[in-house]
Amino acid sequence: MKNNVFGKQQRMRPVGIDLFAGAGGLSLGFEQAGFDIAAAVEIDPVHCAVHKYNFPNTAVIPLSVAGLSAESIRKAAGIGNSVVDCVFGGAPCQGFSLIGHRVLDDPRNKLVLEFVRIVAELKARTFVFENVKGLTVGKHKTFLKELVAAFDAVGYDVRLPWKVLNAGHYGAPQFRERLILFGCRKGEAMPEYPVELTNLAGRKAAIKGLPEGPSCKDAIGDLPDADRFQTLMSCDAVRTTAYGKPSALAAELRCMTNDAWHFGYVRDWDPSLLTSSARTEHTEISRRRFAETEPGGVEPISRFFKLPGHGVSNTLRAGTDGARGAFTSPRPIHYRFDRCVTVREMARLHGFPDWFRFNVTKWHGARQIGNAVPPPLARAIASQVMKAIGIEAVRPEGILSLGDEALLALDMSGAAAHFGVKAPPSRRDQKSGAKKRKQIDIERERLNGQVAHG
Repeated sequence: MKNNVFGKQQRMRPVGIDLFAGAGGLSLGFEQAGFDIAAAVEIDPVHCAVHKYNFPNTAVIPLSVAGLSAESIRKAAGIGNSVVDCVFGGAPCQGFSLIGHRVLDDPRNKLVLEFVRIVAELKARTFVFENVKGLTVGKHKTFLKELVAAFDAVGYDVRLPWKVLNAGHYGAPQFRERLILFGCRKGEAMPEYPVELTNLAGRKAAIKGLPEGPSCKDAIGDLPDADRFQTLMSCDAVRTTAYGKPSALAAELRCMTNDAWHFGYVRDWDPSLLTSSARTEHTEISRRRFAETEPGGVEPISRFFKLPGHGVSNTLRAGTDGARGAFTSPRPIHYRFDRCVTVREMARLHGFPDWFRFNVTKWHGARQIGNAVPPPLARAIASQVMKAIGIEAVRPEGILSLGDEALLALDMSGAAAHFGVKAPPSRRDQKSGAKKRKQIDIERERLNGQVAHG
């Protein structure tokens, strides 16, 4: 089978569909494992723009999964009636408070059932459902039992018992736990959970026989200090050769090694451009507090975590989206410099390579990383799916050009206009608009006063 979306490939690559795609952490991991990502469904147009930049040959569908038909996904992806080998994604799950009712009947969980429906309508051979660890404890287990039953009702088995995987055991220098559910159509082979590859750097509790994984220093120690560049006060990128000696992980993320691309598409990119590195202004008081905080500890005023150079990062979080107030989740303090880490440094701690770009603003960029599954974890998961479906991973030919850089600078309204959809409500945009209107009113009053007294 040749997938026309991805050009003329000489060898078969399995087809994956990413639901709730975000910026593309799962997409990247699955691509690196040998999949072609035919389509990515994502309702947030800013995320859509970033996904389109990084995966220019993937059909981005800027819509909610609610009511989205399998036929429309196939049409957008250009795959016709081809087999869909895996559908993957993490539907938001929020309703756990209805006593005496089925949890999946809670309207807040309707997107989970939409995930089940789309998997079935696409007749996908396998699926991967990822979510928060909290679903596995207490009363939340009821949700998972109902989800397994829902898949069974449409002809799919789920691997039991389910497991929570930590990205720190698969090459990302971060303590990040996610529930992973493997499933397959009845009669297909069920994927196995991947075995842990490493112990978490700097942790006393260790799995016998496993080597220590990469540390924060391994991930970001070679990156130039963003505070050295005045240019980064007004933009997120600067050209520089001031990189340090890379660790094995850093060399991979800088695409300096033969296997850095794994089984993904080689991108045409500029390694001399330090991107996603807009500076953050800190007061001298804040910098002093950051300096006095011990690595691995929490600064008592801001409550920011300080990265341990020889340990792993805490879980990087996204904060809330625009509809829920647009609150920024704190970025941790650098282990060496008296400042918060940049978006690029967050990306390194997540396992994103340096060619992968994010929205130019710190808020959107950090949100896109915090929402993403770390690509090394996604790659380990996808590799198990590859084994189950019996397809050998192959490296694609040629070099893929990245998308238009203008996509990275789009705000919510601009991104919505680009994709021809309605912008979702954003309290952040409303606050920004109100502030601008107030400034305009003040300026108008000032000018009126000048005219009156002139």
